[in-house]
Amino acid sequence: MSRGLSAGRAVVGWWTRPVPLARVAVLRAAIYLFVLYDIFQLTNDVIPMAHAPELYHPTWVGRVLPLPEPSLLLAHVLQIVIVAGCLVAATGFLPRIAGWIVALAYFQWMVFSQGYGYVSHDHLALMVAVVVLPTIGRARFTDTDSSEPAGWAFRCIQVATIATYFASAIVKWVRSGSPATWANGAVFIWAIMRRGSDLVRWTIDYPWLLIIAQWGLILIEFLSPVVLWLKGKALYLAVVTFVGFHLMTYLALGIHFLPTVICWLAFLPLERLVPFAQRLIGGLRRRPPVPSGTA
Repeated sequence: MSRGLSAGRAVVGWWTRPVPLARVAVLRAAIYLFVLYDIFQLTNDVIPMAHAPELYHPTWVGRVLPLPEPSLLLAHVLQIVIVAGCLVAATGFLPRIAGWIVALAYFQWMVFSQGYGYVSHDHLALMVAVVVLPTIGRARFTDTDSSEPAGWAFRCIQVATIATYFASAIVKWVRSGSPATWANGAVFIWAIMRRGSDLVRWTIDYPWLLIIAQWGLILIEFLSPVVLWLKGKALYLAVVTFVGFHLMTYLALGIHFLPTVICWLAFLPLERLVPFAQRLIGGLRRRPPVPSGTA
């Protein structure tokens, strides 16, 4: 019995490890501002596709839940609500009310966006972040306290971020029959021939190099859950590794995972940016005015 209680406490403690509220304030601003970028740049197909609602075939979530059908009016309303809600929530004002409004509107926006034949799994962690951030409540950049509810929300974002990679490895396994079949295949060669940049096109002449890269990718995807238990420099190295992979993918193939990349911030001590920002702002305020030139 005591071992079971100890194990239960350890699990709860892992999920609710306190997080500084200043870290919450920084991540909250980053997430909500990125959502604005997302709806205008990455998932900006909702309003154009609303002109053709007959092409809408919702995903399983859209079919199970009693959600409305897309329309041009609803798409515009969702966009306005998301913009207003994100601007308010990013400041930390009314974090629960504004946050829940954004969560509901953004969820519907994404259901519409993913209902026209393409599902972008890079949004998993971002959607989880938008849902769990309102549960934290008020958090200021200058707060010095820590919070267990904030720890739970951050852990949810972290788990969703890692699940993006681990689930990708599982899908590769299922579709190919085995991890080795995928890793020894011609996936990278096909991708480079189709959309590769001059930076990597030369690798087509060295297929063995691409095989090594495929093995490296599937290995780090399967091992990605280890990141959830890393600390310090090992954790920072892991973050740099995954973010660096996405940078290389973008340079090589023009494919980015920005919605997932932004969620890697949940692994970092963002509160350390606050004193730096305060010093920077203070320096700008103390800077003497530049004298105007004389005629």
